[in-house]
Amino acid sequence: MNSYNLNHLKELEAESIYVLREVAAQFERPALLFSGGKDSLVVFHLARKAFFPAKCPFPLVHVDTGHNFPETIVFMDELAEKHGAKLIRRFVQDAIDQGRAVEEKGFNASRNKLQTVTLLDTIAEFKFDACIGGARRDEEKARAKERFFSHRDEFGQWDPKNQRPELWNIFNGKKNVGEHFRCFPISNWTELDVWQYIAMEKIELPNIYFTHQRLCFKRDNVLYAKSDFINMKPDEVIKEYQVRFRTIGDMTCTGAVESPASNPIDIIQEIAISRITERGATRADDKRSEAAMEDRKKEGYF
Repeated sequence: MNSYNLNHLKELEAESIYVLREVAAQFERPALLFSGGKDSLVVFHLARKAFFPAKCPFPLVHVDTGHNFPETIVFMDELAEKHGAKLIRRFVQDAIDQGRAVEEKGFNASRNKLQTVTLLDTIAEFKFDACIGGARRDEEKARAKERFFSHRDEFGQWDPKNQRPELWNIFNGKKNVGEHFRCFPISNWTELDVWQYIAMEKIELPNIYFTHQRLCFKRDNVLYAKSDFINMKPDEVIKEYQVRFRTIGDMTCTGAVESPASNPIDIIQEIAISRITERGATRADDKRSEAAMEDRKKEGYF
């Protein structure tokens, strides 16, 4: 890694640490939304650096759809135990059982959108006034509209036209009772930045980010892992592929990419020549409509 990249990553790291410290200073009950994916792992790593030698001051909050990759759940539990982090896990299935969320039907059914109900319930349960996430502006056009401190109203909804200016990195965390913020310390990072930082800091990741053999089937040019949670069409065929995952979410809407990349350096070389974002390539939930992500965010989605 050349000195330019090193300096660039150090600047991004410093900015993110500054944002995390501002969150800790301005809010009373912040939490870190934690999927176990690479971006949330980078944010957790940054939080540990920001407050060292103390432990990360934010509890880790995971909304479990019940359709997650098993490797991610195992990794997450081991990570929390290793670092003595408080892990709060709440389940979409509970909202379905209570009649507060309705399971989708059909071949493209997914629980991804249903996470909104469980997330807002969790925020209300613990009275979190700020939720830190690993979203980046380069991922998707709706996320490109986000501020570092993204205001949400008393219903957890996001209004892109009602966000506060952040000139000179001065953040305004003032809110009314019942409102909260979503905070995004790695907003200015790209996927390439994330992987270069992972390589530089030697951050451990779930093994499904790296090449492995997996039974998959192809639908709409996306490779889905064989799963009991996905209703397959009669003409869909399961085959073994050499794949890895660029992003990790619900198994029903997260696709794999064929790749021989077995370490961060290999992945950096792949990303450097790619012209498609990881969500654009592999997330079916973003392809439901032109404004799919923005519509979910307005309802309270991460």
